[in-house]
Order: sequence, then structure tokens, then C-alpha cells
Amino acid sequence: MTILCATHFSDAAQRAATAAAELARKLDEPLFLVHVLPGDLARAFGQTLRDTATSALMDEVRRLEKLGARVSHQVLTGEPAEELGRFAHEKGAGLVVTAGPTSASPFLGVGGTVDRLATALPVPLLVVREAEPFEAWVKGTRPLKVMVGVDRSLPFEAARDWLQGLRRYGPVEVVAGRIFWPHEEYQRMGLAQPPSYQDVSPELRHALEKEVRSLVSPLETMGQQPARLRVEPGVGRIADHLVALAAEEQVDLLVVGTHQRRALGKLWSVSHHALRLAKMSVVSVPVSMAARGSAAPIPPLRSVLVATDFSDAANRAIPYAFSLLPNGGTVYVVTVGENPQQAIEQERDWRQRLHQLLPRDADAQGRKVQVEVLAGQDVATVLLKAAERFSVDVICLGTHGRSGLKKAVMGSVAKEVTSRADRPVLVIRPPEG
Repeated sequence: MTILCATHFSDAAQRAATAAAELARKLDEPLFLVHVLPGDLARAFGQTLRDTATSALMDEVRRLEKLGARVSHQVLTGEPAEELGRFAHEKGAGLVVTAGPTSASPFLGVGGTVDRLATALPVPLLVVREAEPFEAWVKGTRPLKVMVGVDRSLPFEAARDWLQGLRRYGPVEVVAGRIFWPHEEYQRMGLAQPPSYQDVSPELRHALEKEVRSLVSPLETMGQQPARLRVEPGVGRIADHLVALAAEEQVDLLVVGTHQRRALGKLWSVSHHALRLAKMSVVSVPVSMAARGSAAPIPPLRSVLVATDFSDAANRAIPYAFSLLPNGGTVYVVTVGENPQQAIEQERDWRQRLHQLLPRDADAQGRKVQVEVLAGQDVATVLLKAAERFSVDVICLGTHGRSGLKKAVMGSVAKEVTSRADRPVLVIRPPEG
């Protein structure tokens, strides 16, 4: 994985080049130092300008080589973002490093080179503010302190996978930052909302912390310290709160995933605003970098939600739910009363019936069982909100296996859940006959 660093010879660019050289040495990767001459200037001043740029670039190469990096250099001509993107692709770069926009940049860099690179590069973009943290990390004097922006999305998975790769090279202290809109989360998880829309109930905070812990759990298999969680409410633009939280935590690096949205899509883009506004270094990881195919890790299953209406077809799903957790975990066994009053009146009886349906070895291999009686007329929605609230990895349901008119008359909770769920759903069909 070649590292490419763009420079325009400013003090900020020198700091970025230093950080790039330290990373290249730590990762044992080659470094390309690149300067791009704008086409109009190159045409106006010709070879004289190119010779001057090459001389300055060579001076910078010699400085970086003293840090122990293997450095090559290149002077390009054209529009900077386009040329850097083309050159990165040509050299198979795995990371592009540059300095951030300055306070003098119009609108803090909107539409500038860094902005255009972030929306075009197929690889992560590291915008460096300070080089000292990377130098200390490479020398082993202290861990690199990193905050990763967390939510349930593909860009987050890409950011997490990149950070997991970085942890292989040395100690990285991770802070998982989750900014949330309280009203939206109460709705998503089916929890009662306090009178004030900004209040956060203990139930909501517990559910969100559980979800964040589950999302960052792959980072905790590297033999390093578990990620520390910061789950904070916010109103307005998520990026502003995340950047402020990163500053409060005094992290060295903020890692965010990106859909690489353009035009008006940038208005609410966390990565777009983080690159512009953060005072610390930022890595923007495109969603295309999420591990896929043979590179994708086998996801551990730690929790399953299984639902039954006490019919034989639905009950068949319960043993399958336990079979998904051979190494321990939590199985949530639930039923839904469509009449809330009836669910309250029958809760004790229904709980007993649920316990009677548990396999004899339900608590073997360290498995935990949690029995719940839920209420709501829209059964599929109730189950989906419970899956969010419990942060389960899989939903398991039985189905009558009917189709056509019978299916239309009875409705299909399994089909509704499968079509709307954002996590795997295992549907257990009965055998023929």
C-alpha cells in the first residue's frame, strides 16, 4: 500500500509530510511526495517553474528520508484534485495525506482541493493538522488517541475496518463517539419519550450504549484496550457535535466514514464538515473501503431475538434461535399482544408459557435468556423496535409457509419484518405435508 502525500511547501504541508513519512515508516510502506503545478502557471512560466518546484520537492524528500521513510517524488501539472486522484490510482495508493484548509480559505475550504479530493478519491484521505502525535506513536512513547464516529451505517463500517487495520501496527486508544437526536431514537427503539424533547432517559442511554458497544466490538479483538464510549445527545448538525466531542476528548485523530456525497448532499455530511472544522487530524474513509468478499471478517453472533404467537409454526423458531449461539450470548424470547390491555392482564401467564417453550439446554454454553411480553397492534413494527432496543444481531421467526389468499387473509409478520429489517432475519418454514 503506497502512501501518497500532496505538498505545496507551506508550514502546514510540511507537518502533513512529516506525519505521512512517520506513517510510511511505521507501516513499512513507500511514500510518494507530490506537488501539482496549476496548468495556467505551468504554461506561463514553463520549465523555470518546474525546475524550481522540483528543487523544492527534492529538499523536502531529503528531509523526510532522514526520518527513515522510503520517499519518491513527482511534479504533476493540471487541476490538483484531478491529478492527485489519477496519480493515486496509477500508483495503487492506499492512503492520501494532505494538509487541511487554512482559516484564510473561502468558507473554510468548501470547494477547495481537500473538499474535492474527499469526494473523488477511492481511498482514505488523511488531513493532518499536527504531526507530533504520529511521531510519538511511531517512536512508541505513547498510544495514538483516536475517536471514531459511530452509527449503524456502511460508512461507519468502512471507518471501523480502517481503524482496525491501523491497530495492527501499534497501540491505539479508541473513543467511540455517538451523537444522537433523542426524539428520533425514542421513535426508533419504541421507548416512551420524556416531556422535554432533549431529556435522555436511562433506558434510552442504556440501549444506545449497548448498540455502540456491539458496533465497535470488532475493534476489541486485537488484544488492545476496549473502546471507551461517549454517547451524547445533540440538536442540529451531527458533525458540529462530533467535532466538539473529539476536541473535548483531546484526541489526535478523528475517523469518519463517508458516502462521498456531492452538491447539496454535503449539507448534512459528517465527513465533509469534520474535514473542514476539526482542529485535530481527520481521516475520511469512503464506503467502498468496507471489507468485502474474502476480506470480510466472520461476524460474531452475540444476541438473537425470536418471536412466537404460541402457534406450532412460530414455536419451531425457538430452538433454531438458540442454535445460532453455540458459544454463548443472549436470546430474547418474545411474544406480542396486539391488545395492550390484554398484554398487561396476560403478561404473567404468557411469560410462563414462553419459559415452557425454552429448550432444556437453553442456558448451556453460557447462554442467557431474556423473556419479554411486548404490546402493539402492528406486530412487525413492535418486533423491529425491540430488535433495535436490544441491539440484537439476528431476528428469528417462524412462518406458516402459506401463500396466495391464505397469506393475504392472515397477514405475514415474517415477510414484513424481512422487508424492513436492517439486520439478518432467519425465517423457519415448516416441512411440507
